[in-house]
Amino acid sequence: MAGHNISIPPNYSKNIFSGQNISCFRGGRVVFSDLNFSLRTGEALTLIGPNGSGKSTLLRLMAGLLNLPSGAISWNNENIAEDPERHNARLHYIGHLDAVKPTMTAFENLTFWSGLRKGSSAGIEHALDILGITHLKNVHGRFLSAGQKRRVNLARILASDATLWLLDEPTTALDARSTEKLLSAITHHREQGGMVILSTHHDLGLSSNKQLDLSHFQNDHDLSWFADQDYLNQPRSVS
Repeated sequence: MAGHNISIPPNYSKNIFSGQNISCFRGGRVVFSDLNFSLRTGEALTLIGPNGSGKSTLLRLMAGLLNLPSGAISWNNENIAEDPERHNARLHYIGHLDAVKPTMTAFENLTFWSGLRKGSSAGIEHALDILGITHLKNVHGRFLSAGQKRRVNLARILASDATLWLLDEPTTALDARSTEKLLSAITHHREQGGMVILSTHHDLGLSSNKQLDLSHFQNDHDLSWFADQDYLNQPRSVS
């Protein structure tokens, strides 16, 4: 369950995922600046903050889906920008939108996504079982409720292996039972040497959980201030 202590076998690889002096600009304004984070094997990091504070943007930066304008994000001290494909292979990213094709069944949707990660039918069956949606495997996406689509989308992270899970408000549209199943899956993933970073507006009760409040990294500067400080021309890689 989500509340017990995380115990990681000593033989698992020790990884570090970190960010240094990260800044983000949107619409001519600074969303956040000088942000740092560090996550080790088995740890979880929860991103909190008001709407518009940059939680979703930071997750996309962590996933390598957006160019990082300032600072660096690293895996074991290697900048993820140096090898984007390698970084993509080590993570699962679940955003706000549920990537469920309406003309495909739940099983077919998962087969497509799992196939990109060399997953198996057994892995898909396992994911459906863990999230309690085996009975939906042959139902087409257009007939699924919002909560059911969310569970099918979340099953992607269980159907094939990836060390790093990046989850943007993963409990949206989930009922209490489904949320508990997800939290149990997160705990198990961490116990197997995985890492989890998620955004939320609620206390999910994760054990040994770090928090990063993005409102602490906001300011009222516009881009002209950063240009005056030569901020945008600072090195983007870790020396």
